[in-house]
Amino acid sequence: MVLSVIEGFALLFVLLLVCVINIKNGAVGGVHYYEKDVKDRVIKLGLITEEQIKRNKLLSFIPFAIALLIVSPVMAFYVNGAETFLQGFAQLTVMYAVCGLFDRIFIDWYWVGHTKAWIIEGTEDLMPYINAKVWVRKLILTVILYPALAALLSWIFMLFR
Repeated sequence: MVLSVIEGFALLFVLLLVCVINIKNGAVGGVHYYEKDVKDRVIKLGLITEEQIKRNKLLSFIPFAIALLIVSPVMAFYVNGAETFLQGFAQLTVMYAVCGLFDRIFIDWYWVGHTKAWIIEGTEDLMPYINAKVWVRKLILTVILYPALAALLSWIFMLFR
């Protein structure tokens, strides 16, 4: 299980790296993570187009999806030696929990909510970008969807054993 925690940190590093790359030229590059009202304002201000937002979202999704959907299960089943559904599920759930809680607490609550790195000029009146209701919704989805994904991927990987 210790390896799963370490791999969870590797997964969160991928997420963090994707976020850093997105905002390297300003927070507008990461606007695809924001709520619709902020996206609409940024488009209206002419800071980015809807097509650029879609492109950035896709380019952000690809590396994290590869880490989440392919690398993590391969680590659990072929590196860590998970031999049963339950072992794979437990290891993936730990990896995803480490990454998901980091995302909710460090990225969403602290980095976006308490630093200037994610502020987009002209949208300050829409702050906080992640209000309490949205943050709780994201946290609940993290707690439900990551274990569900771990179960699905464990089931799929068990089919090929």
